[in-house]
Amino acid sequence: MKITCNRELLLQAFQTVQAVAPSRSPKPILQSVKLEVGTGRTGEDSPGAPATLIATDLEVAIRHAVEGVDTETPGAVMLPVSRFGSMLRESSDPTFRIETEGQKTVIRGERSTFHLTSENAAEFPPVATFDGEACYKAPARLLKEMIRRTIFATDNESSRYALGGVKFEADDAGGLIAVGTDGRRLARMQGPIEVVGEPSPLGESTIVPSRSLQLIDRVLSADDEIVRLAIRASELQVTSRRATVSTRLLEGRFPKWRDVFPQRIESVKIELTVGPFFSAVRQAAIVTSDESRGIDFTFGEGSLVLAGSAAEVGESRVELPIAYDGAPIVITLDPRFMIDFLKTLDAETSFTLDLVDSDAAAVATVADGYGYVVMPLARDRS
Repeated sequence: MKITCNRELLLQAFQTVQAVAPSRSPKPILQSVKLEVGTGRTGEDSPGAPATLIATDLEVAIRHAVEGVDTETPGAVMLPVSRFGSMLRESSDPTFRIETEGQKTVIRGERSTFHLTSENAAEFPPVATFDGEACYKAPARLLKEMIRRTIFATDNESSRYALGGVKFEADDAGGLIAVGTDGRRLARMQGPIEVVGEPSPLGESTIVPSRSLQLIDRVLSADDEIVRLAIRASELQVTSRRATVSTRLLEGRFPKWRDVFPQRIESVKIELTVGPFFSAVRQAAIVTSDESRGIDFTFGEGSLVLAGSAAEVGESRVELPIAYDGAPIVITLDPRFMIDFLKTLDAETSFTLDLVDSDAAAVATVADGYGYVVMPLARDRS
């Protein structure tokens, strides 16, 4: 294999792909990234065969196209993550020339030359391409928003394996739903998708690990107008213009999340704006501690009063004018859970907070299909 490539473009793609390669593995070859190249030059203005970076840890895998590659001799090479990544970062050369000589790889810049011993590329585990015409299509912006608004609510430390990922399913109206929960709060986001052909259904077993979703979010960009999703046995494949990510799905029973979202008839619905509410919560949380995290939220008489206290720290009281003059409602919530929700929204966004009493869950909904449920804490009535 002999190629000349744009170092900066290769670095950008390599930094994304290397996140998949394990730092330690009983299979040393997995600690390298595979570079495959065809003939011609890659890029938007030249349709030559693609140059592709490939990595896997046998649970999640990625294929990522690289632009700016001139191929003299097609082939494949294994690039050790730590060594080659350092070369790309530390060098100031605009281009690299990479060629293989038996089991050795030579990397030449304008003012530098490196020789690396590399693994046999033929021994690298196969990584599937996105080969199905039957799939789901969704706007890239929607999928990124779904990930950002649900992933924070998952629990990677729970003994309940399914809580370590986000569940995806299709609803009866032809929309996509994403749900994340750790048992104490639940985030749900929904939006439109297009069904192409007869793809395998998204349903009870489509629970995507949080780590895989972080990678998917990273590879998607504003330039990716549409992404395609497909289920292949126990894997989910997501493909965009630049990359394809394949990930094993989590096993286990996901909570019946629809039962968590209460269908209330008699409740109080209070309209709030993210910016002022977020500021008030952050202020009240200043005096909380690991032992005393709860904040009392008191709604009534045209204001919201947030009160927090910790014996070893002190007390806080923050008041915020609101458009609610009904009977007082007091609920104790963990400010971290509210902050996680509010961080996903723009400051000017309005949302509805649905409340009953101190014992019932607080339910926040946004007009764009986003919902969030958080369970209250027991109030200290001493």
